[in-house]
Amino acid sequence: MSMSSNGFKDHFSGASSDYQRNRPTYPDALFAFLAAHSPACNCAWDCATGTGQAAQLLARYFERVIATDGSATQIASAVRDPRIDYRVATAEASGIEGASVDLVTVAQALHWFDIPAFFREAHRVLKPRGIIAIWSYNLLTIEPAIDAVINHLYGPVLDAYWPPERRLVESDYRDIEFPFRQIATPSFAMESRWTLDQLLGYLRTWSAVRRYQSEHGIDPVIATGEALSPLWGDRHAIRTIRWPMPVRVGVNE
Repeated sequence: MSMSSNGFKDHFSGASSDYQRNRPTYPDALFAFLAAHSPACNCAWDCATGTGQAAQLLARYFERVIATDGSATQIASAVRDPRIDYRVATAEASGIEGASVDLVTVAQALHWFDIPAFFREAHRVLKPRGIIAIWSYNLLTIEPAIDAVINHLYGPVLDAYWPPERRLVESDYRDIEFPFRQIATPSFAMESRWTLDQLLGYLRTWSAVRRYQSEHGIDPVIATGEALSPLWGDRHAIRTIRWPMPVRVGVNE
């Protein structure tokens, strides 16, 4: 992890291209739900956009998407779209005009922020009755034997290498004070159909994997792949991977 002069914690710039290739895709149903509950679909702000995964889906529903990230490397790796305005900016100081956006989204990133400062910024840029959506996803599930191997990597192998902020993800953001009027939200989940090599590529995007490798000079995913190989069978076989995805949605009042 590196930290810039403005305090931005950069966990992902060193693997921007891997992050873009090997991360799962958010369900379109989530963005349809958010568009239906927004006061309008003129402008959305996707905060901590990374390489623009959520921004690209928002652009299907909103006329304009402002997609910010504190990492210039992540922004440079993002997929371009004429409806998306990519900017390098932190969550707490976006530079966006006040009361100008209908929707603010944060996908799998809130735990890295100064959370009270970000919520103040979201309140500032949102229109009256605009909405904010924060979501996370935790460990994937495939089938019990495979899950046990991945859980071993996540826990006993990497436990000391996860940043402390990761605990907020493990609690599904339930412990975060959410200063917006919360609205009922359906259950959402991500699903991907991957080969074993694609799964291992995803595991290598974990920040704790990179920290472990930096400290020990060993890729811990190699041993995980060896343990998974007999359980997976043909490594080119495609399996369904599922990530439960808790979402909190609130109204700016």
